[in-house]
This record gives sequence, structure tokens and C-alpha cells, in this order.
Amino acid sequence: MVTRYFGAPIQRTEDLRLLTGRGTYVDDIQLPGMVHGAVLRSPHAHARIRRIDVSRALKMPGVELAWTADDLGELSKPLPLLIPHPSLEHPRTQVALARDKVKYGGEPVAFVAARDRYVAEDALEVIEVDYEALPAAVELEAAAADDSPKVHDDTPSNIAADFVQNVGNVEKAFAEADLIHKERFRIDRGSGQSMETRGVVAQYETRTRNLLIWASTQAPVPLRAGLAGLLGLPEHSVQVVAPDVGGGFGPKVMIFYPEEILVPLAAMRLGKPVKWIEDRREHFLAANQEREQIHDAEIALKKDGTILGVRTTFLHDCGAYVPYGLIVAIVTSTTLPGPYKLPNYQVRFKAIYTNKTTTSPYRGAGRPHAVFVMERLLDHAAEKLGIDPMEIRFKNFIQPEEFPYEVGMIYQDNAPVIYDSGDYPTCMQKAMEIIDYEGFRKHQTEQTKGSDAAPNGDGTRKHTGIGVACYVEGTGVGPYEGAKVHVEPSGRVFVATGVGSQGQSQETTFAQIVADQLGVGVGDISVVPGDTRWFGWGIGTFASRSAVVAGNSVFLAAQAVREKILKLASETLEAPLESLVLENGTVSVEGTPSKSLTLAEMTGLANPLRGTLDPGFEPGLEATRFYKPPHASFANGVHGVIVEVDPETGMIEIKKYVVVHDCGRMINPTVVRGQVQGGVAQGIGGAFYEKLVYDEYGTLTTTSYMDYLLPTAMEVPDIESDHIESPSPLNPLGVKGAGEAGTIPGPALFAQAIEDALRPLGVRISEMPLSPKQLRALIREAEGGSPS
Repeated sequence: MVTRYFGAPIQRTEDLRLLTGRGTYVDDIQLPGMVHGAVLRSPHAHARIRRIDVSRALKMPGVELAWTADDLGELSKPLPLLIPHPSLEHPRTQVALARDKVKYGGEPVAFVAARDRYVAEDALEVIEVDYEALPAAVELEAAAADDSPKVHDDTPSNIAADFVQNVGNVEKAFAEADLIHKERFRIDRGSGQSMETRGVVAQYETRTRNLLIWASTQAPVPLRAGLAGLLGLPEHSVQVVAPDVGGGFGPKVMIFYPEEILVPLAAMRLGKPVKWIEDRREHFLAANQEREQIHDAEIALKKDGTILGVRTTFLHDCGAYVPYGLIVAIVTSTTLPGPYKLPNYQVRFKAIYTNKTTTSPYRGAGRPHAVFVMERLLDHAAEKLGIDPMEIRFKNFIQPEEFPYEVGMIYQDNAPVIYDSGDYPTCMQKAMEIIDYEGFRKHQTEQTKGSDAAPNGDGTRKHTGIGVACYVEGTGVGPYEGAKVHVEPSGRVFVATGVGSQGQSQETTFAQIVADQLGVGVGDISVVPGDTRWFGWGIGTFASRSAVVAGNSVFLAAQAVREKILKLASETLEAPLESLVLENGTVSVEGTPSKSLTLAEMTGLANPLRGTLDPGFEPGLEATRFYKPPHASFANGVHGVIVEVDPETGMIEIKKYVVVHDCGRMINPTVVRGQVQGGVAQGIGGAFYEKLVYDEYGTLTTTSYMDYLLPTAMEVPDIESDHIESPSPLNPLGVKGAGEAGTIPGPALFAQAIEDALRPLGVRISEMPLSPKQLRALIREAEGGSPS
């Protein structure tokens, strides 16, 4: 019987190495003669630099260099704008070391390299910087105003872009509506707190002019190409390795961070290896952040709950620079329609510069904002119409027979938003069954007849509520990824691809794809992701795209090798192709097992030392293939939660959490489950714990885990998950992404459940994340008291 690996819940092959401490992270790289870098960062969010003096630092024993912007030469210029956009009229990107002005707290102003990190940090202490502090643009709405302090002196205002998309006739829809509901919503800032902070190690061989870089990055191939150009090196002389990256979540896909320029440049100038590892406080200050948006949104409906139209105007906080263009805001604007028929939709956003850390995608990348707005509008519209919040969703779902479904917008990949597949009603029905929505509502009604809350043993009363939220997630964006599959002389298989791994299990899932095609076990396949020495083409690991884009390129390469094996075996064994069986590392003739060849034997036949060859022959059992998706594939899902709220303390306990997800065909259900569960943890963090707070001067006040909280195993509940599989017609494997699904609906889901629990008190939630203190304020406000 042939073993099939695709779709099997096999254990991750990475786990043994990682769990026994044999992983290799950037800080594990130790090289002879290595020196260590440290960065001096601005304490001000907005200030002019009058003078920088590094002379005392240079005199310290053990200090190898101390740089300011003047020492960078031609590299003292704005770093590349990664994704331009026609609406981005005033793009501004960072310089590796600030020269005349700093624009956020934590911006690099000097770089030191010394014999160890201790000496380097001490050297930072003696660098003299004379700042002239300036008023800062901090609060998002105020920064958009004409009289706000300008982040960039050479722009007319802090508005980086003003962008509009229209579907249908919104004005007509609102004019014909039976109900219009309008509300303001806000999502505050958070950040991707990966286990491993950012880090770079660079080694330069002066004789060969070869530059080797280890980086905790999500985009090793673009980093290599960009550095070769910036540093004036041939691309083949630069190798970038993304080893075991301890979490990415989006911020590590950004190129270039200043340190990714400074460390290689220092290695080239010193002729010594240089290492820089970000400490946790630096990660809070200087790693890109996300989330902050303010929406003024309204929905128009018929009295039976049919949606006629939605419009929203929102502000998006860019931070001080826009290296990633408008991607986050565009994703928000195109995600908002969700799984619903939205015949008329208008969205307008303004991207605003502020004196805060730069914004770029973080797990979910603009989608939690959109889902929060749409799901909240539906919840409150249903309440006004006197119908159940699930009924209004079923009423407006896109139906399975309507795919492919054109939403009428342009997505982040500049292609139309076309939902390729899905079954939204079934997904919702499954989630409601697992969480027992009908049973909960019945019990809730019975409880309400006697009391508005169940008494506890200590005399207090806690309220219980339920929430169910839906989302559609654009995944698998292009432009392409590639892979090489190679059968070695031993019969083992080597796979290389440009995408790195930060926990997505590429070493396992890509091996599963190859195993079925080549008839070998997963244990006989070695997958090397994210090393430009082995594969030099690719974009990166982000946006729930690795399995979709890189996975299909792996499939196509493995398929090509399979065809080559069978053709060669057919000629050698003098048997028709259709009679050959490829399994257990052997090609045999069906019904005649003795007439066979092992893959190891076939590698010799594919690389002969003598003889004549056909004109079209290519040596080796090897193939490289690329997959280019026509447009994004759209996954979807439904989350459900039951929460218990203590109105006296504002504390919340999650009693039950369920997820039903549709990511097309699952390569490995265990891996998908792990991705969803990790995403749910971050969604819980985004709903309750993770909020970056800046004071009026633009100083970040949450720079440690004492004040920026992360959900732990105590807060993250057991998660019941189920899946439906609506294969995507866009790719050979029929897969869609799953990496961000757990995070996306969190704020909307918990807002609905908490409101449901506190319905007797009249609490309304339109902002996330929500702390116990904020919830208590909302309760007091609903009771008619002061919110403070």
C-alpha cells in the first residue's frame, strides 16, 4: 500500500532539533575575531541634532569604530521605498543614521563596534549629542490637522496619502435605506513580540570580496539583492542566511532596517566579523509596529437586514516613515467587506505621519481593523433591527455557488479582489454547533427571566456572553516563489527554496509535498529554506503565502523530477510509462518487482560518465520551478467564544473558544492547528493585553513586559478547532493560507461577547484593546457615572 503524506497529521521534523537545543539562531553564530555592535538611539520623538561628538568613544580601549551619519558616505541617504503607490504623494524613508533631525524615539543616531557588547554599550554613554527638542505629532487625529507639528519639514502636511476606492453607488444605497447606523471605531498600536529579537552577523572576506550575512529576517533573498546594490558588490558575492528565526510576525520582513546596512558595512571596513543583537527594549522602540487606525463608518440596510451599502473614512498611523508604502491600509480597506455581499461600498483613508515608530505589517496586517469595523456594524445594526446577530450574517453571506466572486476592488497585489472559493454558511453553521450557540441563547433567556446575572459564592455577580465573528483573509499573494528539488547519489532528496521559516514548518510540509511525488519517506528529504547559497530567487515569508506560493513551486519541481525519473526508468527497464510504480525509493514495473531501480541507482544513470546523450537530455534528477499566482487566494473562517465578565473588577475569563477555518486543502492538519492556535493567542493579546502607549511628547512608555503584557498559558484557553476544505482553483495543490487566521477576528469577537455579557448594563465597545480599567470605565459610563 502506497503511503500518502499530503494531508497527513505527521509530527514536525524540526521539533527534535529545536526542542533539544540544537537550533541555530543568529546569536548562536560565533566567529573568530568577532566584534559587537551597539546603536545609540534618540531619546526624543522629535528633535534637531545640533552636534554629535564621538571622539571620547573612539578613545576607549576596545572600541573599533564609532560612526555618525557623516561616516556613511554615499550610504547616508534615504533607504529604499519597498512598495510605491500612486496615492503616496509624499513618501519618506529612514536614513541608516539620522543626520539633522530625529523623527521618533529610538531612531539611530550613532553606531559603535567594540570587542564585546559591554564595551560597545559603555561607549554609547560617552557620545555627546546636542538635541533641540521640538513639538511632536503624536495623537493620530491631531497629527492629521493642518496646525500639527510637521514630522517632515519638506512636506506640506503630515498626510502621506489620501486614497479612495468605490464599489457601486453608495449615495443611492444610503438614500434608499430603512436603517443607517453610524459609529466611530479605534484600534490602538501593538507590536510583534517574537521570541527572538532582530539580529545581524556579517563576515567579509577581503581577498575574495565575499560577504556572508546571517540575519533574523523574513526576506533573505531581497535582503541579499538590496545589499549587493547598496554596498557595490556583485550579487553572487553576497550570501544571506536566515537560520532558525525565532518568530517573525511581519516586522522582520521589512528591509532595510538601519542595522542591516550598518553591520555589513562595518564588517567590510574593519575586515572583521561584526554582530549586533537587538535587546528587548530596542525591539519595543525600533522594530516596526502596527495596528493604529480610527474609523468613522456607517452601514445602510433594509428592514429585513439586507445590507445595501457601507462607507468608511479612516486615518492610518504610518509612524515616522513609510518604507512599506500603503500596504496595511490597503489591506484594511479591501478586507472590510468580509464574507458578505456588499453591492455598494466606499472607503477613503488618509495615511498620516506621526512622531512614532514606523508602521509595517504585523500578523493580520490591517485585517483585524477591518473585521472589527464590519462585525461591529453588523452587531449594532442587528440590535436596532431587533434580529439575532447571526441571522443578519446568514442573510448577507456570499453563497458557495457564487464563486468566483468579484468584490470590485484592487488588492495589495494590484490585482482585483476575487474570492476564489469558500462555503461561508457551512463554516458559520459548524462554529455555531460546536459552541452550541442555540443552547447558550436558550439558557441565557432562562437566566434573564430570573436575574440579570448568576450569583457567585462570594456574593458578587458575573455576566456571561457569547460572540461569533467571521472573516475573509487574502492569502498567497505573488508575484512568485521558486524551489529546487534534487535527488542525491544516496537516493535522499534535497529541497531548497528562497522562503525562510519562522515557525511555519516548511521543513515538514514541503517534504510532505515532495514525498508523495517521488515515492520516498519524509525522513529521506532535507529541506533548506531561506539560504541564498542554495536558492537565490524569491520574495519572502509573510502574508500567509509560504504554503500557497512556495509550496506549489515545490510541487511543480517535484513533479518535474518525477516525470524525469519515470522517463529514464521507462527507457532503462524497457517498460511503458504507465506500467511503472514509484514508491519506497524505488521504480519498479507493476507486477514485476524484480524489474526495478532504486533512486540511488538512477542518479548514476542520470549523470553518465561515458556514452552519447539525446539532444534534449538534462543531467541529474533535478528541477527548478516557479509558481506565479494569478491573484490572491482567499481563506475564511469563523471564531466563537463564551466569556465570563466580572463587572466589579473588569476581569474576563474565557470559558470556551472555537475556530472553524477553511484554508483549502490542508498539507498537514497538525501544522494548520498550530498556526491557528498561535494566531488566537496573538488575537487575545490584541483584544486585551498588547497596547503600546506614547505620552504627549511621543515617548514610548511601554518598553518592557512589566507594562506591555502578553497572554500566557494561563490566559490562552484550550481551543476547539475544525476545518472545512474548499480547494482553491488557483493552484495545483488547492491550498490557501492559514498563518494569520487565528489573529484576525479577535478584537471583533471579544467585543461582541463582552457586550453580550453586559447587555443588561448597556455597555458598548468600539475600541480595542480593552483593559480591565477601560472596561470598568465603560461600565460606569453606561450606568450614568463618570468614566474616569
